[in-house]
Parts: sequence; structure tokens; C-alpha cells
Amino acid sequence: MNTTALQQPTKRQRTEALQASVQSAQYLTFMLAGETFAVGILAVKEIIEYRGLTEVPMMPVHVRGVINLRGAVVPVMDLLMRFGRAPSPVGKRTCIVILEIESEQERQVIGVVVDAVNEVLDIGASEIEPPPAFGARIRSDFIEGMGKVRDKFVILLDVNQMLSVGEAAQMTRQAESASSGPETSGRALTGE
Repeated sequence: MNTTALQQPTKRQRTEALQASVQSAQYLTFMLAGETFAVGILAVKEIIEYRGLTEVPMMPVHVRGVINLRGAVVPVMDLLMRFGRAPSPVGKRTCIVILEIESEQERQVIGVVVDAVNEVLDIGASEIEPPPAFGARIRSDFIEGMGKVRDKFVILLDVNQMLSVGEAAQMTRQAESASSGPETSGRALTGE
């Protein structure tokens, strides 16, 4: 009787596999003005369909408004405007990526408007180049690195830098106080 035993991976193979898994990370890729960007998947809480936003006075110009996400007031930022460009047009595939950012003691939830979500990619550490020192269309401190994917570059965004917790907390406080103020009392914050 001829049986083939399953070969167990060697210690070296297990070590190499572990190192490869540690050295790669998953990123959610999305489109903005024809360019591909990505954020670390661990920061992504969910992706929702774009729907009307409630505008809030006195917010930074790059904040489009707020949505009601299961009872929580969530500010929604237009990333293109954050990068100093014209606002993102709303299309059929436009959606809001809900991100959770954190610092030492604070955790904030914020939405970002993107033209379309593409896919989740594994990008190895060896496939990530440092951010360019010049020539980028966005501030270099917003860029975590440049991921090489299928012979093209994907701009890996530094979510914590781009959406600083202090700034996000201030936006949330402003939005919450405006949504409970006299101008909006009696109106539900429906996001429409």
C-alpha cells in the first residue's frame, strides 16, 4: 500500500512564513480624483453608502458635514479638500469610509469621502518606499509611504497624521454642539 504522508513544514519554513506575515500589512485601496490611495485596514471601521450630510456652521472647509451613525455624530471630511484641492464630486460609486483614529488616550471616529473603494491588498514591507521629499500633490507628512502594487504606486496615507485626534475631537465637539443647538433643535440628525 502506497501512502503519501503529508509533510509538515520545517521550522525554517514556519519562521519564514511568520516573518512574511509580520512584514506585510493589509490596506484598503480607494480612488480620489483618478489616483489610488490606501489606508491601513486596522483603521477602517466600516464603509457606507454616501448619503446626504447635515452641514454644520463654523466647521473647517474640508469638513462636508456630519452623519448620524447609530446614534453617534460623525464628522465627514472631504479628503481632496484636506489635500488643498477642489471638492470631490459625488458620483454613483462615492462612499464614506469610516475610520477610527487613536492616540495615547483618545479614540475618534471620522468619515472620509472617497470616489470609489477598490480592494483590500496585502503589501509587504519590502514593497513600501518612503514618501517622496517633494513633488507630491499632498503634504508629505500625510503620506506613510508609497506601496508598489502591480508595477504601479499606491499612496499609503498616514491616517493619524492626516486626521489628527485633536483636530477630529474638536470637529466632533463642534458638530455635536451645533446639532443640539437652537438652530437644529426639534430636527433629527438624519444625515439627509
